[in-house]
Formats: sequence, C-alpha cells, structure tokens
Amino acid sequence: MPTVDDILEHIGEFNFFQKQTFFLLCLISVAFTPIYVGIVFLGFTPDHRCRSPGVAELSRRCGWSLAEELNYSVPGPGPEGQCLRYAVDWNQSALGCLDPLAGLAANGSPLPLGPCDQGWVYDTPGSSIVTEFNLVCADSWMLDLFQSAVNVGFFIGSMSIGYIADRFGRKPCLLITILINASSGVLMAIAPNYTSMLIFRLIQGLVSKAGWLIGYILITEFVGLNYRRTVGIFYQVAFTVGLLMLAGVAYVLPHWRWLQFTVTLPNFCFLLYYWCVPESPRWLISQNKSAKAMKIIKHIAKKNGKPLPGSLQSLRPEEEVGEKLNPSFLDLVRTPQIRKHTLILMYNWFTSSVLYQGLIMHMGLAGSNIYLDFFYSALVEFPAAFIIILTIDRIGRRYPWAMSNMVAGAACLASVFIPEDLYWLRVTAACLGRMGITVAYEMVCLVNAELYPTFIRNLGVLVCSSMCDIGGILTPFLVYRLTDIWHELPLVVFAAVGLIAGALVLLLPETKGKTLPETIEEVENMQRKKKSSKIY
Repeated sequence: MPTVDDILEHIGEFNFFQKQTFFLLCLISVAFTPIYVGIVFLGFTPDHRCRSPGVAELSRRCGWSLAEELNYSVPGPGPEGQCLRYAVDWNQSALGCLDPLAGLAANGSPLPLGPCDQGWVYDTPGSSIVTEFNLVCADSWMLDLFQSAVNVGFFIGSMSIGYIADRFGRKPCLLITILINASSGVLMAIAPNYTSMLIFRLIQGLVSKAGWLIGYILITEFVGLNYRRTVGIFYQVAFTVGLLMLAGVAYVLPHWRWLQFTVTLPNFCFLLYYWCVPESPRWLISQNKSAKAMKIIKHIAKKNGKPLPGSLQSLRPEEEVGEKLNPSFLDLVRTPQIRKHTLILMYNWFTSSVLYQGLIMHMGLAGSNIYLDFFYSALVEFPAAFIIILTIDRIGRRYPWAMSNMVAGAACLASVFIPEDLYWLRVTAACLGRMGITVAYEMVCLVNAELYPTFIRNLGVLVCSSMCDIGGILTPFLVYRLTDIWHELPLVVFAAVGLIAGALVLLLPETKGKTLPETIEEVENMQRKKKSSKIY
C-alpha cells in the first residue's frame, strides 16, 4: 500500500498548495508572539513615586529630575512590602532645593513615615496594566501572577487540547482555538478590573499555544519528506518575525488596551481557514477514513496541477486495519522506545525554556529603551535558523541538537569565570549561549514531531512541550532567588542542565532522511535499524 509520502512524490511535496497553506499557517505563528512575550509591553513598570502633597510643586520649582524627586518622595519599602512616604508638609515656603529634608527634620531627628495612600505618579507617556491597576510595591506580586497565568494556561491546554486534536482532528480543533483565543483577547482589552483581565489571560493561554502547535503539526503533515524540516524551521522563524513586528506596534501604540486590541483582531481573520486549510490526510488515514483522505489528496493534486496515478488511488492504515486508532496518554510510555523518547524530549523542552528565558533575565539588556532592547534581542534568533538549515541535512538532527545544548551550557559555565571588567567578553558569551539554546529550542520542536507515530503525534508534541511551560513558571524563581545567594549561581545551574540535555539527545535515533512514522512498530524499529546499520 502506498504511503502519503509516496503519493506526495508524484503530486508535489512543496508545490502551490503546500506553499499557500504554509504561508497561511505561518501567520498563526506570527500572531502567537504577543501572547507569549507581550507581557514585556503590556506589563512594563515605569519609574514611579508615591503621590505626596506638595512634593510635585517643589520638584517643579527646583527643576528636579524624577530620580531626584524619588529621593524625597519614596524612602523605601516598609514592613510586608508596603511602600512608605515622608509624612511631612512639603508646602512650606522656607524649604530649599539643595537639602529640603534638613529644613523639615528638627535637630537631625528622623522624619515621620506614612503609607503611600495618595496614589502613584508614573513617568511614562503611555500606560500598562501596572500603571492602570497600580501593580507596584505591595501589589507587585499581581504582575507576577499575570505572567504566570498564561504559562499555566499553556500547560493545561497542551495536555487537554493535544488529546482532542488527535481524537477529533487537527482542523476543527485549530478553528475552535482560534475563535476562543481571539474572543478572550478582545475581552481582555476591555476588562474593567484586574480579576477579569487575569481570567481572560488564562483562557488565552489555554488555547493559544495549542493552536500554534497544531498549525506546526499540520504543515509538517502536508509537505513531503524533503521539505519537512525546512517548513518546520521557517514556521518558527515566523515567530521571530512576530517579535520584530510586536516591537514596532508597541512603539506606535504605547497604551496597553489599544495594543492588546490591535494584536488580537487579526486572529478573527484566521477563521477563514475553514475554507482554505483542509484536514490532514495523514490523520484521516490513521483514523481509518481513507476515503476522506483520498478526497483531500486529489484536491492537493488538482491545486498543484499534477495528475494522480491510478495505482496510488487506494489507501488504508498499515496498523490494525479496519480499527480506528484512539490516542491515549499511556501510548506515550507504553513501549520502551517511545517511553525513552518521551522522557528525553520532556527534559529537553524544559531545558530549552529555562535557558532561553533565564539567559535573557540574567543578562539584562543594556540601555533604557524597551523597544530597541526588545528589537535587538529578537535579531539574535535569526542566525539560529540558518545554522540549522546549513547543518541539518549534511550532519543530521542529533549532533547539531546535542552540540547546541552543550554550547549553551558551556557558555553559561564560561560566563561564571569571566571578570566583570571584561564586559564585552561576558556579552559575547551570553549571546553565544542565547544562540545555542535558540538552535536547541527550534530543533526540539522539529524532531519531536518526527519521533511519534501519526495517531499520537499531536498528543506527543503537546505533552512534551508542556514541560517548557513548567520551565517558564520556574525560571524567574531560579534566576532571582539563586542570585540572592550568589550572582553567578543561576549560570552554574543553566550550565549543568544544558550539558545534561546535550548528552541525553545522543540517546535518540537519527531521523534524517526518514519518513514520518505511521505506526508504533515503526518507531520501535528506529533504534534497532540504527544498531543493525552499525553491525553491517
């Protein structure tokens, strides 16, 4: 019986239909960016101070900068994180500009302190959720909760929607996630209070990442073997393009509600994919729906302007003929090789997330322009895609993937021993680590889909990738708490987990030049074929 890859060799592995579908699905990847990293602009915290009666007038009279004004407005946090202000009368005409506190404190005695009960003043021309809901001082943890909510949604959505997509189909699940994502995004933009905004943010997390990964699975199942890795890489490059576009849109729209509304609206256009993107024929075959699969294959052949040979117009599943295959979480650990794949992939997803986000947090972008800093950091990701393209067909998947993890780990370890005065060398090591982990991040997404049979491929990718959400939740604690103990301790941890991840990758089979596995037996035989090739 011919496989889908056999048929695609005749009707086109990457012709007009695949190019059109690839472009449409890449737009989903671009639109996912504001949800994944949009908190940088939605929740930025500008310079701020307690609103103290009279201090603003004194500041204007003396020509103070905001930093100088803060010295007299906010002496520091009090018990339980409560911010305090000087409880004094700043309207006295005798106060001087050089040291007004000297005129307020009698005989050098400390000034009385009081709670920041007059509101806040923010130094920003726009707005964020921080400035609108005053998420500073004792309430700053609410911003952390807002950031964590989307990662919690990613985790839950990956586990549940992955199963639904493998059980009921890629296309209907994709359309449902698009609708929910777009609706919750608009509702978040008009949310009247913090609680409702947090709920809609959580809902976005539940569906948005799952929709992004379903789009990735669809495009890899539509193209032929020779183009599968290329579309997988450039699907992720589209995410990087989204990073650059987000920086520009956020610069033009510095008010968070308008920004949220603008980046959400395009998602409604994706509902038109109901007429443009068909169901995956590979999934239909795995569900014993060969007639529907053949109808879509004929549609692809017509779009590509290629005739479909009569000998290839008969399909059926290679496993359990006549029986519909239903995915199960147990299928990810039931057999030895798939169980090994699952555990190693989960650890690598976790490592990629921790190092990718952790290096950004630890390095800290120089300068005060949030838009330029974000733009420059996004540019670093482009070379990673070209490194993969140049090496993946010549060397394979395993060795570049393992090396990228090890380079990231080694760069973190080297940074520990680089002196502070060699700033350029420290920045170089940090960029090298960022480059390495970006390659690893893109590689794990590519290879994950190649190590599972069709009927659990979507479930396998989403379950394994859910570990990057766990990493996203834990990374701030790893960075900030360990830094309190020793500034370089997070880099030591990053180095250890990166080097271990690289070693574990070497235990996986090479997927270069292999068709997507359709059955459990094919996956189990991957490692056996590798061992046999060494013997003979």
